[in-house]
Amino acid sequence: MAEDIKSLIAKINREGIATAESKARAIEEEARIKAGEILANARAEAERIIDGAKIQFQKDAEREKALLAQAGRDMLLVLKGQLNTMLDKVINIEIRKTLDSEELFKILSDLIQNICKQQDAAVVVSLSKEDLEKLEGGFLTKLKEQTKKKIVLCPAEDIRAGFTISFDAGKSQFDFSDKALTEYISLYLKPKLKAILQS
Repeated sequence: MAEDIKSLIAKINREGIATAESKARAIEEEARIKAGEILANARAEAERIIDGAKIQFQKDAEREKALLAQAGRDMLLVLKGQLNTMLDKVINIEIRKTLDSEELFKILSDLIQNICKQQDAAVVVSLSKEDLEKLEGGFLTKLKEQTKKKIVLCPAEDIRAGFTISFDAGKSQFDFSDKALTEYISLYLKPKLKAILQS
């Protein structure tokens, strides 16, 4: 009987060990499968994150490139604007230097004497208050005597140098003011400046 019990205990032990080993193998297999799934998911997530980061990096790089290009264009536009403004100032300064009282007298004298032969209306000349005061005395008297015309000098606050002149008592006028001459000369010089900047 003791032999039977020993044999039974040995059998139970063998079966228990076999069952435990089988369960352990099943648990191990299930853990291996789950670990494989977790690893595959982790790899897929890592690839998704890396792909997303690459796309975002590319977008950021393109945006920065576009911003740099825009900043470069803006800077060039500002520079061109400043150069054009500087050019206008230089032209204006040179016009003011050139159109002093003596030069104004010569120009106006030539204009009035040559054009007034065909016109009977009063000649109206608008110029800066300073130039008007310099020319009003001797110039006006001298020119009236030479042309036998009615000549009216008018102060103009918006003219700092140069003048406007009308041969039909102010109905129409020719503009030789510093502003008009600056615009005219700038129209000629700005394309040349643009060509220099683009080369």
